[in-house]
Amino acid sequence: MTLYQWFIFFLIVQIVHFIGTWKLYEKAGRKSWEAAIPVYNAIVLMKIINRPTWWTILLFIPIINLIMFPVVWVETIRSFGKKTTLDTVLVLFTLGLYIYYINYTQDVTHIKDRSLVSPTKTGDTVSSLLFAIVVATLVHTYVMQPFTIPTSSLEKTLLVGDFLFVSKFHYGARTPMTTVAAPMVHDTIPLINVKSYLNKPQLPYFRFPGFEKIDKNDIVVFNWPVDTVFHMYKLSDKHYEKPIDKKTNYVKRCVGTPGDSLSVRDGIVFIDGKELKLSDRAKPEYSYLAALDGQTPINFEFVLKDLDITDGAGFMTEARDTLYIKALTLEGAERLKNIPGIKSVTRIIQKQSDPTVFPFNKDWNGDNLGPIYIPEAGKTVALNKESLPFYKRIISEYEGNDLKINGDEIRINGEISTSYTFKQDYYYMMGDNRHNSLDSRYWGFVPADHIVGKPVFIWMSLDQNIGWNKAIDKIRWERMFTTVGGDGEPYSYFKFFLIALAAYFGITYFMKKKKAKNS
Repeated sequence: MTLYQWFIFFLIVQIVHFIGTWKLYEKAGRKSWEAAIPVYNAIVLMKIINRPTWWTILLFIPIINLIMFPVVWVETIRSFGKKTTLDTVLVLFTLGLYIYYINYTQDVTHIKDRSLVSPTKTGDTVSSLLFAIVVATLVHTYVMQPFTIPTSSLEKTLLVGDFLFVSKFHYGARTPMTTVAAPMVHDTIPLINVKSYLNKPQLPYFRFPGFEKIDKNDIVVFNWPVDTVFHMYKLSDKHYEKPIDKKTNYVKRCVGTPGDSLSVRDGIVFIDGKELKLSDRAKPEYSYLAALDGQTPINFEFVLKDLDITDGAGFMTEARDTLYIKALTLEGAERLKNIPGIKSVTRIIQKQSDPTVFPFNKDWNGDNLGPIYIPEAGKTVALNKESLPFYKRIISEYEGNDLKINGDEIRINGEISTSYTFKQDYYYMMGDNRHNSLDSRYWGFVPADHIVGKPVFIWMSLDQNIGWNKAIDKIRWERMFTTVGGDGEPYSYFKFFLIALAAYFGITYFMKKKKAKNS
């Protein structure tokens, strides 16, 4: 929906509210016109139902308001003596329209000093639960979101089974664009496995100011631009029509920022012709072939464990003379060379062209590509048959233009165009597990409006190769409460958490004992 459409929708809501409540405002000692003034009518209503004024803010926060509207409907009818279970059911199942019935047909009296304490334990529990959901949704949307690492694309930095807290405020919290959705879930409701949202109506994109900009080497969570039906091994742009904020969450390392010229040469990233220097915590992995001498016995289980190979290895030939290692760091490859029985270790470097590599019409592959210009907001590029494949999806999908191509003629919104000016920034994301990562090499740029947040903390880590029958061993204790960024080896703050937790319970116990003694 456009801003104009939202304005009209907002006015309609205000009219509906006025027609359905103006008599109740009068019975509460207010003026009928107060029910017609946008925002002010909500402030007055909070006074009528004896609730704090700041509740008004919650009525205008997407997703939160879906929880607050039913609460306010119930509070409104109870403020006029309608507090039976039937009244509550009717106002909820009619989406608040039961208030019309009360407004025009019932001779009700406003209860000015109505008790806000629920007369039943169930009601009190429901109220507490709703308040907890509101607070958790606010935190989840604007402050910090939990996230789980599902794949090995960032192995050695982030492991499969890591549970993260992703900061929304580092890059600026993005307000929800999807207005009707279940709180605190992404695109699917767990257990019942149904879609958690309605595609319409949609709010325009807005992001609060952040504390920092995305920089090269940052690990970033974002919505996967091409979503769930992009086929890595088929030349296809097919994808589900999902709202931006409901597209699948991905996590990768940013290797290219707006305005950069990026190239990959033999698997090494170059920015503006210079090799990208990774942070010391980044440990890129590649696939290797290890040739064996066939005579020296090798304890492969010990070797693979010693090299910390977690993403697969196996023999390439029936003669078992060539070992294929799916993912190994550069340091691990050097150590492997020194193991008796290993004749040579060769990093696999793709040489043949790969038609699935973006922009799908070049003689490129995942190890050798570029240069690629990464679009920057406000910058203009020339448009022709050579450059259009890089920016086609940006023009038509990410920035919402009508793009038509007829031979050499390019029309944008009906006009012949030889250049294009970008409306937002774009980023280039890659996984550290270079040969086992579906990333920007295969689907292109990540728009700024797809950015979710920055992973900052690992609060739990579970080894997926160990069963729950060995729960103590399954937990990677050394990774708990470690930061994602920073220099040097990750440091666990778990012991400080335990000390703080013990102190909290100790102080709470002491205060309760003291209170009981004084009473």
